[in-house]
Amino acid sequence: MKFALVTASLLLATSVSAQETETAAEEAAETKAAAFTIDTPIADLMADERAKAVVDKHIPGIEAHPAYEQIKGFSLPMVQPFSEGAITDEMLAAIAADLAELG
Repeated sequence: MKFALVTASLLLATSVSAQETETAAEEAAETKAAAFTIDTPIADLMADERAKAVVDKHIPGIEAHPAYEQIKGFSLPMVQPFSEGAITDEMLAAIAADLAELG
């Protein structure tokens, strides 16, 4: 009888723990998405479907750029001075606004 009670208690605790873990993972994903800014590394933006769509909307084909492997660890403002005018202040402001709406 004691064994059955212990087993039932463990099963209940495991079930509750799994639900808490799932909820925490969902909240973490939402927080991560909400935390995207133009200061987020480009690779992190491109790794998220929604953030990637924002960047692609304003800077189409950035992943296909020959220097992508070199710049993917940088933020968009860090890359801007090397873009020869291809990334403007207005583009950064629009990307920032769109990323803010993801949250």
